[in-house]
Amino acid sequence: MSENKKSRGGNTAAVVTGIAQPVAESLGLSLWDVQFKKEGSSWFLRLIIDKPGGVFIDDCEKLSRAVDKLLDEADPIEQSYFLEVSSPGIARELTRQEHYEKMTGNPVVVRLIRPRDGIREFSGELKGLIDGHVVIIKDGQALSFAKAEIAKVNIDDDFGGDLE
Repeated sequence: MSENKKSRGGNTAAVVTGIAQPVAESLGLSLWDVQFKKEGSSWFLRLIIDKPGGVFIDDCEKLSRAVDKLLDEADPIEQSYFLEVSSPGIARELTRQEHYEKMTGNPVVVRLIRPRDGIREFSGELKGLIDGHVVIIKDGQALSFAKAEIAKVNIDDDFGGDLE
């Protein structure tokens, strides 16, 4: 973990994505997500990476070293933060359109902000992100959830899935 400083407004995750994406690709990795979050009194910049066959600690270390230098040069973040590079894991969160496209057909868990008919968590096969709605198939029936009512969507690690 390294600690760095700075930021000049704007969408930090988007700026960092622009810096980290080409580096990740040059290392044979895909940048699954970039998160910049405050936890307690500390800020964390998380680069979440993926690759066919899985991510290893060496992949995380290589990207961390390369991106850390570029972030120091670009200096896009004002406050102190900790840089972390990791795999999305088997229960990866789906946050972008390309995640939904790649994971279509896999079992997912949709967690709602507020319960629907007394239920907050729904499991089923991901049909996709269609017109701003996450659609899953459960017991042969399609269920649709507006993105605005969803807390998060993860791959259902109880069932596994084809993550490559």
